[in-house]
Amino acid sequence: MRIEQELEKMGFSLPTPKPVAAYVPAVRTGNLVFTAGQGPTVDGKPKFTGKLGRELTEEQGYQAAQICVVNCLACVKSVIGDLDKVEQVVKLLGFVASVDGFTRQPWVMNGASELLIKLFGDQGKHARSAIGTNQLPMDIPVEVEIVVRVRD
Repeated sequence: MRIEQELEKMGFSLPTPKPVAAYVPAVRTGNLVFTAGQGPTVDGKPKFTGKLGRELTEEQGYQAAQICVVNCLACVKSVIGDLDKVEQVVKLLGFVASVDGFTRQPWVMNGASELLIKLFGDQGKHARSAIGTNQLPMDIPVEVEIVVRVRD
């Protein structure tokens, strides 16, 4: 429960994952857990909408990425029961809905990456891709998925 306590100290709480379409929140295969893409939703509704570089600032995108990764952690917990079983964050994939010419997707995704490193220390350091896109579902600005290695 250490990870959840740290999240609470940072002002975050883990929601109960609720897919919005025909998929599951996360899948475990062996000692890896893959999450579905998660948006910046709070209480089932997007906290942020719009595109980076038009409706949203880089700082708002950073905050959206933090919420996304918290939602990813909720998905991981739904499969393994306790986030303290996470041994390593392996990969983070982030999509940033942005206007033409916006090139700061990596800095937006630092919201998710830096949160994972604060929570898990060296085990939170991960490979990452930050991809700009023209549109995401429900007009959300950021979508994140993670892969973690867990112990039994």
